[in-house]
Amino acid sequence: MSDDRQQARKPVKQFRILSIEKAEPPGSVTGGEWYRYTIEHDASPIDGMRSGTLKSVKQHLEEYVENLNARATYGYSAYAARKVKK
Repeated sequence: MSDDRQQARKPVKQFRILSIEKAEPPGSVTGGEWYRYTIEHDASPIDGMRSGTLKSVKQHLEEYVENLNARATYGYSAYAARKVKK
């Protein structure tokens, strides 16, 4: 990509972890530690749940956010499947 196009590219709003809080297991699941989380991005937050220790959930979310930001930086939609060469 030329320097002109790189400079003209708008800065990409970064995804970031907004919250992680302990939660009750979903539905009919019993036992285990569960956490509810929110990832912030413009007006489209991503809410989810994950089981594990707080440390493992936080590590997973940090990697997930890093991947979302990398995809957004290179112009791919963070919400769509990856582009596959045919």
